[in-house]
Amino acid sequence: MTTIADHFIPARAPFSAVVKAGQVMRIIDLESQQAVDALFYNAHDFSERYSAQDTLAAQAAAGKTFYLETNAILLSNESRPMMTLIADTCGYHDTCAGACSCESNTVRFGHETRFMHSCRENFLAELGRLGMGKRDLVSNVNFFMNVPIRPNGELTVDDGVSEPGGYVELRAEMDVLVLISNCPQVNNPCNGFKPTPIRIVVTG
Repeated sequence: MTTIADHFIPARAPFSAVVKAGQVMRIIDLESQQAVDALFYNAHDFSERYSAQDTLAAQAAAGKTFYLETNAILLSNESRPMMTLIADTCGYHDTCAGACSCESNTVRFGHETRFMHSCRENFLAELGRLGMGKRDLVSNVNFFMNVPIRPNGELTVDDGVSEPGGYVELRAEMDVLVLISNCPQVNNPCNGFKPTPIRIVVTG
């Protein structure tokens, strides 16, 4: 396949790009244990966007877990396939824990963390560039993020399991606008307490 784009995304930074139907996006965790938050929109109609609820319902109907693994299909709020996870060195990815925000930092880690940078801020910055806003924030995928569920049903964030150079590949099933937040979180171990750069390569 031909390389169409090759992007280096610094630690803590946002990014967005359109991945056309049939193209493959590889997200590479360059140094290990780096969570990558992602939002997905129909590139021609932003009102159609990724739905964690529809995706997880389809996985449950197929007898799969709530983690996103190889062959998982990311569905839109119109129940249409947006992207298919076609290759993965990590083993599973989260779509339940949401994106970190100033508000969640305050609740979880104390008032002194309120003004720390967050994925929600990254998403809002990219959405603003594209003419969207807070109402367009939707459920996201947390690639490389280790979110086990305790026996009592609580979600926890544990050390990431991806290794240096680990990657996930997604094939676009429609023209998809992808928004990325290279997670800046330093208060839990999703980034090994040290956010690092990633690389995104699009081929087709």
